Amino acid sequence: MRKQPLKSAVLMHVREHASMYLFTIVLFLMGVIFGAIVVNSLNLSQKQDLYYYLTQFFGQVAKGQFASEYDMFQQSYFHNLQYIGFMWVLGISIIGLPLILVLLFLKGVVVGFTVGFLVNQMGWQGFLLSFVSVMPQNVIVIPAFIMMGTIALSFSLKMVRNQFMKRMHEPIFPMIMRYAFVMVAISAALLLSAAIEAYVSPIVMKQVIELINK
Repeated sequence: MRKQPLKSAVLMHVREHASMYLFTIVLFLMGVIFGAIVVNSLNLSQKQDLYYYLTQFFGQVAKGQFASEYDMFQQSYFHNLQYIGFMWVLGISIIGLPLILVLLFLKGVVVGFTVGFLVNQMGWQGFLLSFVSVMPQNVIVIPAFIMMGTIALSFSLKMVRNQFMKRMHEPIFPMIMRYAFVMVAISAALLLSAAIEAYVSPIVMKQVIELINK
């Protein structure tokens, strides 16, 4: 019985903030495109240096010489949690609104650069590697970042309205509690993405690298 009201609340939230979600998705995609373009702006020496480190890393993965799953899980989870947490704090601090947009854009740049570089240097093999190394955890991470960014923007705008438009006044405490609940829910989702990155992606990457090297 509880699932239906939760589903209805989520759908209502998405409808109410559809334009803002569209804006953040477009902003993220612009970051992805920019990241891919940056790859082409690198000179030959920079590409060779990056490719060298990349082949070293893939060589270690093929031999099973990478950090323990638990260490990778912790690193992945706390890295994404800090990023999301920073966006959450920026939503509370009214002046942080433009920085939320910058963080969303930068996340897109990282994804675009990673995939773009692999494809640029390795062709279809690079695409396959990016698919198994970048895609699995980002199926959860990217929507989590977009959702957090959108809700942080919405919260920040509500704080501005409450501060400067007396007619729009809304009690602060319930707003903060709802906002905190979103942070907890997204933090829980990031546990799954970290588990995929630490326990699933390395195994699949190893198999794909062995397939490519045959």
